[in-house]
Amino acid sequence: MRGCVLHGQKDLRLETLEEPELKAGEVRVKIAMGGICGSDLHYYFEGRVGDFAVREPFILGHEFSGDVIEVAAGVTSTRIGDRVAINPGKPCQSCPQCLRGQPHLCSNMIFFGSASRFPHVQGGFRETLVVRDYQCYPVAPETPHENIVFAEPFAVALHAVAQAGSLLGQRVLITGAGPIGCLIAVAAKRAGAAYIAITDVADQPLTIAAKIGADETVNVAKDTEIQTSWQVDRGQFDVTFEASGNAKAVETCVLSTRPGGTMVQVGMLPPGLTGVPINRLLAKEATLKTSFRFNEEFGWAVANLADGSVDLSPLATARFPMEKANEAFEAAHDRSQNMKVQIVF
Repeated sequence: MRGCVLHGQKDLRLETLEEPELKAGEVRVKIAMGGICGSDLHYYFEGRVGDFAVREPFILGHEFSGDVIEVAAGVTSTRIGDRVAINPGKPCQSCPQCLRGQPHLCSNMIFFGSASRFPHVQGGFRETLVVRDYQCYPVAPETPHENIVFAEPFAVALHAVAQAGSLLGQRVLITGAGPIGCLIAVAAKRAGAAYIAITDVADQPLTIAAKIGADETVNVAKDTEIQTSWQVDRGQFDVTFEASGNAKAVETCVLSTRPGGTMVQVGMLPPGLTGVPINRLLAKEATLKTSFRFNEEFGWAVANLADGSVDLSPLATARFPMEKANEAFEAAHDRSQNMKVQIVF
């Protein structure tokens, strides 16, 4: 089989790879489509994500779907021919976090397309992939891959919204209109939010955010006054979600969250960040939550995408064959043109 192997910054090569033999409880999936995530972009353009540097040839990708083409002994929930969304995480099931029912916080997590471990956990941007049976979420055979390929990022958004508590009738602010920010807007609307504002520093993602249900979109690079109005009476929003990983956006959320409100940090912040006005949250007795990956929300995401009750098609702005993977990454890096770029295998 062939796969997209990263050797260093902007050095992505299409290579022929050996297919591993199946072990008990495993299935082989023919990958149909994969979405390029922000972490993939960091690995491609910078050779690292935060403290996690690429130290060996590395297959990217943790958002993908496909069709089962082989099963091993002990497989009970999938069959050959099943169309599946794939949960990219393999928790150890034995650490304290797993035993508490929080496998997404597993101390020994194996997560596809991550350089957090060495040897790295190779990702799914390849023609076939071996996964555990329990990682596969079968859907109806006619379900488009264009739908279920969004399962992983939508699960991230659903988990972030779950962290906030009830959003019924709430005023919500989201900073960062990238794929995760827009998906949080979709999830918040479905959770009953009464009003959703979303910010960014580029117009194109805000245009898409309006299409998927945001009530107010603000380019904070152009409109610097509106944030002042959000801070009247010590904050105008019941719940804020920080989805950009930008220090200025963190400050916006802190100052815009009302007394007694809730702020959820979703975006990964740069190491060593200082100057965040957390004391402002303390003085308002606001709740600060963080959100990392997802748990049972992956199944929720698959169900909503498979039955068509959620339409995320406005977010898919470009698709490339795997032979043009480098072009796909360049396109995904251009936020003035693209939101979510996908690779077809």
